[in-house]
Amino acid sequence: MEGVEVDPIATVTGPGRQRAATATGDATPRAVDPSTAWTEYLAAARQLDGVRRGAAAAAGEQARSAEAAREELTVVRTGLASQQERLRELGVLAISLVPSPPELTEAARSMAGGPAAVLAALRAARGWAEAADAALAARRRFRPGSWPARARNLLVYGPFALLVPLIQVVVLAATGVGPATVAALICGLPMPAVAFVAGWIGIGRLFRASPTERLDRTVRFGVLVCLVPAVLATVGLLLALLAG
Repeated sequence: MEGVEVDPIATVTGPGRQRAATATGDATPRAVDPSTAWTEYLAAARQLDGVRRGAAAAAGEQARSAEAAREELTVVRTGLASQQERLRELGVLAISLVPSPPELTEAARSMAGGPAAVLAALRAARGWAEAADAALAARRRFRPGSWPARARNLLVYGPFALLVPLIQVVVLAATGVGPATVAALICGLPMPAVAFVAGWIGIGRLFRASPTERLDRTVRFGVLVCLVPAVLATVGLLLALLAG
């Protein structure tokens, strides 16, 4: 204001004093080294890149495990369906082929670890299924019902076809050439047909086919099996009669 003189040495208080103190450097900020900040930034960037790469690798591994699990599941389902069909043919009840609730609970617990755990469980199941297939195949080798049709039917046609010729040979050896041999020869003439009919019936009784299949009795093969021993025995008896 006019008429008022300000002493240049007077002390100024208030906000103006604070601003002056700041301007003169009474509150000096901490200095930061640029090289240190850059090093810390690079370290953080590398750490974040490592986390990103790890997450991408884990996601890729899970995707591969999930794809492999789907393929394994298809193989296991196909194998189990084939096994169930064979077991039903062997007379196993359908209820016995269904997993129980405790088994389902245990299976769910073993696969709770994600795609990798599911893949491991499916591979273990596939191993068990293959072991069961091997066991079934080993048992089927000793079951005539699983043999080829001709080999299986030969077990039935053969004994019937050999029965009468053996009796004829025994009669010839026991009595020699005579009326008993002639009677055995005459009685043996219709025996091939009887042997074939008996074998045809026996195959139906001993062996069973699945509902969707027809039992193969190998008719022509059976006729041949029943006819050859009878023809050989008849020729032998005729030669013995002619020689006697």
